[in-house]
Amino acid sequence: MTASVPFPDRDTVAEKLAALSEPDKSYLTLVMQNAVQDDNLLDGLRRHLDFAAGSPFLNSLKLENLGLWLGTQAPDRLQIRLMETARSSQHPAYQAFRTGLSRSGGLERAHPPATR
Repeated sequence: MTASVPFPDRDTVAEKLAALSEPDKSYLTLVMQNAVQDDNLLDGLRRHLDFAAGSPFLNSLKLENLGLWLGTQAPDRLQIRLMETARSSQHPAYQAFRTGLSRSGGLERAHPPATR
């Protein structure tokens, strides 16, 4: 009996997030539609952000655009978990991602603030 490998694995998701070309966006959108894949998506996001944090050159604009894209495209059920991931480190890579995620307004759309 062979051990099952989760589809998609975190390395594949991290590669897709790093490239973020049109085919990669389509792939990631498809992954986000399936609630079973949420953990794999978030593991891949953390892996991508950790790679960015460890790289000698930080492309903060690219990370900010990634946060903006994920914030606008991710379903409501993922918005809180995306923000938790963005706030999990004080490294500039995570801060750039958090800036884009905040600018997208995804969390506010998914969970509007209570009004009096």
